[in-house]
Amino acid sequence: MKFESLQKYKKIHMIGIGGVSMSGLAELLSHFGFIITGSDAHESENTNHLKSLGLDITIGHNRKKIEEADLVVYTAAIPSNDEEFVYAKEKKIQMMERSEFLGEITKCYQECICISGTHGKTTTTSMISMCFLQASKDPTIEVGAYLKSIGGNNKTGNSEYFILEACEYVDSFLKFNPHAIVILNIDNDHLDYFKNLENIKNSFYKFTERLNDTGIIIANLDDENTKDVLKKTKHTVITYGIKNEDASFTATNIKLDNYGYPTFDCLKNKEYYETFTLNVHGKHNILNALATIATCDYYKLEKQDIKEGLKNFTGANRRFEKIGEYENIPIFDDYAHHPTEIKTTYLCSTEISHNKTWAIFEPHTYSRTESHLTSFANILKNFDHIILAPIYAAREQNKTGISSQDLEILIKKENPNCIFLDSYEKIISYLKENVKQGDIIITIGAGTINKVGYQLISKRKNS
Repeated sequence: MKFESLQKYKKIHMIGIGGVSMSGLAELLSHFGFIITGSDAHESENTNHLKSLGLDITIGHNRKKIEEADLVVYTAAIPSNDEEFVYAKEKKIQMMERSEFLGEITKCYQECICISGTHGKTTTTSMISMCFLQASKDPTIEVGAYLKSIGGNNKTGNSEYFILEACEYVDSFLKFNPHAIVILNIDNDHLDYFKNLENIKNSFYKFTERLNDTGIIIANLDDENTKDVLKKTKHTVITYGIKNEDASFTATNIKLDNYGYPTFDCLKNKEYYETFTLNVHGKHNILNALATIATCDYYKLEKQDIKEGLKNFTGANRRFEKIGEYENIPIFDDYAHHPTEIKTTYLCSTEISHNKTWAIFEPHTYSRTESHLTSFANILKNFDHIILAPIYAAREQNKTGISSQDLEILIKKENPNCIFLDSYEKIISYLKENVKQGDIIITIGAGTINKVGYQLISKRKNS
């Protein structure tokens, strides 16, 4: 890779440096000799990690670092009245939003592999990364969660491969410069920005147009919305699927072991390719694995490296992850925050031997809760017991008065075993009083609801 286009920026200051993507970018640039400073509103594992690498991190604001910077990079979550943001504008320091800056970095790699889709990006990015690492390709990796094999959410490699999780929200991925695009699925999420499904599909089509003439698309032929996008593209497409036998890569002879881990035969163009075993739950991960296999085959990785890479992947952080036990009761945590994702979480739970399920759901953002209220209720009602936490606001203000109690009312029409509790402490106490041996607990949501599980585990260890 070559960073000539960025060499004019000797000193880069990053506002919101503690974010998952921002911290990874900071580490990458520091590795290649850029002087990186940064600020964040809160101390975190990410800011502490960057400090341990020798980066100058401020908790709060630091105008001096703005004055010294050649470029200021900020996240979309930074408000326009942020002190450093305003000061950088006053001083006419060049500024870039995170996705725009990341797009500049993608130009520096000959092989930028972007994994996109409404669901499954983190898992599939991790799977592909594992296979490239197994094949000693030394990729640079940016993934949206902690990946055990690289000890974080990013890895700086010295090859021309950049494996990148590409998010569609606010059209972020339209700033990237990919050589290969993986499209896992397209669903009606982020309606606060996109407004409707057609706008989302159009955004994905625009993303495919970011490819150069030799670029490749690896796409899920089982997904109808993805197929709509493929009808418009002129780029070369490699397809995969389970239901659609016309896909280039398909799975057959699928078997699940007692833990719900699948083994399957992969067919390439309807001929036997290889048998694969996964160490993650659920049939949905077979689709993620097929996307991985198709991508790795395109890049001519050895079958054995693909096989071992997939087998060694034991899951990304917060993706139906078993985090521990309370009184011998297993506790799982899942980042699911869309009805389709929660359906997958529910199906995973059915593949595990248990008595009753306890789903602890924290809705993520007011707009998503309101847009999908009925859909949330229709899937959550399938769990044996449902506990609802207050809505995690994230970036939003509650403009309509929507609340978790609205969801509780809908669920109770079908399943009376649903309760809203307004604090983590009350949820923990309720669980301790009511869960029984043989049950399983699943915390669900993209906020901080996993604290419930970890506090239960901690209380058990300290008792």
